[in-house]
Amino acid sequence: MSATIEFILGQLRVVNDERARRKLVPGLDAKVARLKEYQQRRFLCTYADLLVSTRYAATARFFLDELYGPSDFTDRDEQFARVVPTLVRLFPREIVETVAALAELHALSESLDTEMALHLADTCVGAGAYVHAWQRTGRASDRQRQIALTLAVANRLDGLTRKPMLRSSLRLMRGAARVAGLGALQGFLEAGFDTFRAMNGAKEFVALIGSRERAFAAALFRSIIAVDAEAPIDPALACLP
Repeated sequence: MSATIEFILGQLRVVNDERARRKLVPGLDAKVARLKEYQQRRFLCTYADLLVSTRYAATARFFLDELYGPSDFTDRDEQFARVVPTLVRLFPREIVETVAALAELHALSESLDTEMALHLADTCVGAGAYVHAWQRTGRASDRQRQIALTLAVANRLDGLTRKPMLRSSLRLMRGAARVAGLGALQGFLEAGFDTFRAMNGAKEFVALIGSRERAFAAALFRSIIAVDAEAPIDPALACLP
């Protein structure tokens, strides 16, 4: 088994372990779900300008739905784990590397979400409770890694758009991918390719995401706020719903 296959499978095992861990704590699954919904609303606020931009709206929506959404991907991940060797054999190296970065981002995000949910008193997630849970979770280096992986995925998708033959290869692989159980991944890659290509260069988009997410994380770590407060004191956190 290649190192890439083992790496991707290892990340998917982390995700599965996080889901199993949540089932051991009564109510934790529900807290994680509400946390994910809250984080998606935060994204809507932070990137409201991009979501109505002619140039960036489609890509911002892609990120919102695929990376920040509260959807339950359990079935998809289980199916994906069964076909990882086929994925590595079937898809070009550049695409496999993109999938590996996605798998690592997925695993890290699930781990951080579990830890934050453990620090929530209940499923009513507000600004104060969110800041409190973020600070109690800590793991500042992992937060920076999470941002770096998000940007890496964006840069890889943008890089794929500079290789037109890859888009043609993806199109030709639809049937084989579907038969191999890779239809969802195929759809994700095609959507990512097309939205990034339509931007005609992702440099500014990636820079905006990186700048805002790093500023947001820093503000969360330094903010002083009561758990039951209505709004954070730090103006940098005005995007918290």
